[in-house]
Amino acid sequence: MDVSPEFVGMSVNEYQAQSATTAIYPGKGEWAGLAYTTLGLTGEAGEAANDVKKMARDDRTTRKPERIERLIDELGDCMWYMAQTCTELGISLQTIMEMNREKLKSRQERGVLRGDGSKR
Repeated sequence: MDVSPEFVGMSVNEYQAQSATTAIYPGKGEWAGLAYTTLGLTGEAGEAANDVKKMARDDRTTRKPERIERLIDELGDCMWYMAQTCTELGISLQTIMEMNREKLKSRQERGVLRGDGSKR
């Protein structure tokens, strides 16, 4: 899969800013905008999961290029909604990534990567 030269080396914050230029939805900047982007994220994640389910059902152990392309496309849609949800919250995607990295690093250091609950 080729990447346009304009996107090579793009930071996540640059992606977030550029994706905002295509953000047209109801309630932007209000509670309804947050609901829209969050529901969109879960919908796209569901589509990605459905694609993987179809791989398991129909393709078994074969990774067909057309299925992979569709999954990659859905992941891109997830990324767009994630960026817009962050924008609705007034936080950068970079900050979310760093916070998550620190949380996982702490869990790894404490030996609690496995287990239940988000507060471990």
